[in-house]
Amino acid sequence: MSLILPYAREDAGQPPSLHPGYASTVARSPRQPLVEIPHTLTETTGPAGCWDSLMGGALADLTTQHKGTPQGQRIIVSGRVLDENGRPVPNTVMEIWQANAAGRYIHKKDQWDAPLDPNFTGAGRVVTDAEGRYRYVTVRPGAYPWGNHHNAWRPSHIHLSLLGPAFATRLVTQMYFPDDPLIEIDPIANAVPTPFRQRMVSRFDLATTQPNWALGYLFDVVLRGREATPPDTEHGEDDHDD
Repeated sequence: MSLILPYAREDAGQPPSLHPGYASTVARSPRQPLVEIPHTLTETTGPAGCWDSLMGGALADLTTQHKGTPQGQRIIVSGRVLDENGRPVPNTVMEIWQANAAGRYIHKKDQWDAPLDPNFTGAGRVVTDAEGRYRYVTVRPGAYPWGNHHNAWRPSHIHLSLLGPAFATRLVTQMYFPDDPLIEIDPIANAVPTPFRQRMVSRFDLATTQPNWALGYLFDVVLRGREATPPDTEHGEDDHDD
């Protein structure tokens, strides 16, 4: 049996459970110190095998899932998935969900008056290659209002869920865009301390951009450890992003 090593603890860049500017954390954050439970073998190892048999085939192009072309600016997102030591994580699933170009989710709780797009569902998944690389095509999501405070708008973002090589490395996070002014005033994004917030912001990349077709962005994900990508503090909130 191979030696199972404990995971490194995350650094100070992870968002706290309580961030008063993000109103719903006041009610849901724990008031007592968390109890650390040692990892067991089932947590430090994970499912192996063919993802197609578990989840179905990859859905790497969110713009070709319907009869027509979705509205909005087509983009390509690519990058690598890495472990706590900077090594690539091969053959792992990244699930994707997002609003459409108007900032609307296909969800019963999302009832603001932005239009739905019949040619865009906003959900997909990719599997990393042997070097931990991934790539998917989608449209840039729009900003949308939310009820945290007066005139509150969420920046454009894409939700990502990764299992990694084991159950204890599962990460749910958000990817933001580098030119979005709403990031500076967004309580969810600002729950992540500066400068660690930049770990959640993609980079425009001309090499990834395809001429006359789509803009390209790079976004690497680190699952655990001192360089870990901050988790999505919105995950679990009682709204339409769940």
